Amino acid sequence: MQANPASIGRVHLVGAGPGDPDLLTLRAARLLMNAALIVHDGLVDPAILAMAKPSARLISVAKSRARHTMRQEEINALLVREALAGHDVVRLKGGDPFVFGRGGEEAEACHAAGVPVDVVPGISSALGASAAAQIPLTHRDHASIVTFVAGQCKGLTDQDWSGLAGKGRTLVIFMGIATAAQIAEKLMADGLAPDVPVAVIENATRSAMRVLRGPLAGLADLIADAKVQSPALIVIGHVTAEPDNTIRALALEATK
Repeated sequence: MQANPASIGRVHLVGAGPGDPDLLTLRAARLLMNAALIVHDGLVDPAILAMAKPSARLISVAKSRARHTMRQEEINALLVREALAGHDVVRLKGGDPFVFGRGGEEAEACHAAGVPVDVVPGISSALGASAAAQIPLTHRDHASIVTFVAGQCKGLTDQDWSGLAGKGRTLVIFMGIATAAQIAEKLMADGLAPDVPVAVIENATRSAMRVLRGPLAGLADLIADAKVQSPALIVIGHVTAEPDNTIRALALEATK
């Protein structure tokens, strides 16, 4: 498809953050409120979509484990098609576009078609969820290393996660609710103790937020018994244990 470069629209890959509209960046909010076309993920909070002007065209490309409204290749083609037709597109993604958001794939497709792209970072759900739950991902007494992994991806069982969690480390798992049993088995098989504390943060930063805690060996049961639904994040490591003590320790540290 050919187009006059002067008439080509721009694609803005915008991070919507973990859910609370107050956590949008100023630039993201401005783009959202002025956009004529918004292509958004299913997990973007309705309160954020409500910031769009009434005349804006909203296209949902929601994904779930069992059903995709559009395959990723179709989303890429949609963004390119709309931009080549002269439309500026706000591609609104939960969290940050470049942290398990497939923003890299969409940017590559746009660049290949000659469509200009810019990226507006958002607060990653790992950072937003842990802050809302008052779980410090790093702590001088507990963890100096943080690792982000996807719990729902190609070749999960073949990946080597040994060393990603344990003493002095925090492991944050995105998209791991449906595969929690396999994740726990995988980590314990790689040497992680069954009693390592974990936290599951559901609907982070939203009014329905829940924080559930338990041992690694009971992760799948914890999620099943509480009927946890996405969006939810799993945090593994000693930073998740005894929340009152951790918060108190941070407060004491700040006074030194």
